[in-house]
Amino acid sequence: MSPVAFAAEYLPAAIFILLVLVALSGIKIVPQSHEYVVEQFGKYVTTLRAGLNFIVPVLYSVSAKVSVLERQLEPQQISVITKDNVEIHLTTAVFFRVVDAAKSVYRITNVDQAVKTTITSIVRSTGGLMEFDEVQAKRDFINEKIKDSLSEACAVWGIEITRTEVLDVSVDTATRTAMQQQLNAERERRAAVTKAEGDRQAQQLKADGEFYTAQKQAEARRVLADAEAYATTAVGRAIETNGRAAIDFEILKQQIGSIAELAKSGNSKLIVIPTDITKSLGGLATILEALKPK
Repeated sequence: MSPVAFAAEYLPAAIFILLVLVALSGIKIVPQSHEYVVEQFGKYVTTLRAGLNFIVPVLYSVSAKVSVLERQLEPQQISVITKDNVEIHLTTAVFFRVVDAAKSVYRITNVDQAVKTTITSIVRSTGGLMEFDEVQAKRDFINEKIKDSLSEACAVWGIEITRTEVLDVSVDTATRTAMQQQLNAERERRAAVTKAEGDRQAQQLKADGEFYTAQKQAEARRVLADAEAYATTAVGRAIETNGRAAIDFEILKQQIGSIAELAKSGNSKLIVIPTDITKSLGGLATILEALKPK
């Protein structure tokens, strides 16, 4: 068979097969985890979403296949100088995903590196506005602050920051030693304050006790003085009413009290009582009878 006859016989079939292949090349099945960026002669045209898509063969072509899955950057340690001039190291982790495939392709060359550089700048500026103790105590606040700032910076690249985490806060050996000394001094100060407060309370309780005792003793003396005043008043009334008999009774009462006190003495061996006193004792009943109200 001559070449002309061969071409005439098989050329239509070859052209048909070629057209079928070209047509099939326009069918694009995009996985759920990806988006395809389509260009026409090097210019962006559209983005193909997950599922079955059709493009014009030859004129259109897929220039990039972009993963839209959430991904995590490798944790990085960032040196930060706090507001109170303490050098610390923050270990951070960032989670993000692509929400605009075209921007992630045409606006930035290396997305991961761009996010790392941005997170370093934001963490340093955020940490520089806080003191060391605040950095330790406000990790949730720092996470939110970093996320908001990073989201705003990365939006132009078609990236959404889904989560940021401060995994660890560390300091160098010298700073750690100084902090430990400060903590020890603070503990000693608190112990001294507690002891001083205890001593003050003890002194206060002692003073309250002494004041209470003195108060009770004063009340007792006042009661005794009232009793003596009452007795004196009673004697005065008796003298006014009964005259000499009341005076004799009071004298006898004093004499009898003196004899009783003398008898209690351990050195007393013999007590001599004057005859006038014994006579007085004999007449005590008479005096008492005279002092009775009429």
